[in-house]
Amino acid sequence: MATLLIVHHTPSPNCQALFEAVLSGATAPEIEGVRVERRAALAATASDVLAADAYLLGTPANLGYMSGALKHFFDQVYYPCLDATRGRPFGYYVHGGNDVTGAVRGIETVTTGLGWRRAAEPVTVTGEPGKADVTACWELGATVAAGLME
Repeated sequence: MATLLIVHHTPSPNCQALFEAVLSGATAPEIEGVRVERRAALAATASDVLAADAYLLGTPANLGYMSGALKHFFDQVYYPCLDATRGRPFGYYVHGGNDVTGAVRGIETVTTGLGWRRAAEPVTVTGEPGKADVTACWELGATVAAGLME
């Protein structure tokens, strides 16, 4: 059975709504043969990353960058996972008050360094998430998970 690892930093109701939508999409009834593991960014380990077949990342944009928690996650797993996870699919979502550019750039830089392959377009949301944003996150979760079905 394939494993999808969702690594998220969810400090606000807006981030929580997006996380729940991603999780709902990834665990939709039509997704079969995929186990979904969830880890808070500060709790996720290199072992979690090595055991997974694909990744979904979620973060707020804080001070023009990804959250410190997601950055810490990347700092902890980068070298232990560098060679073993090259080519694995991933997706991500970012929520910000008014700008997510720096957070997107940071995630793209690190995942490019890891050699991960983007499996879906990122979902970026500024301000309060609307219905279209929640739907886009659901579709992100479903798309990445469906890519693991055998």
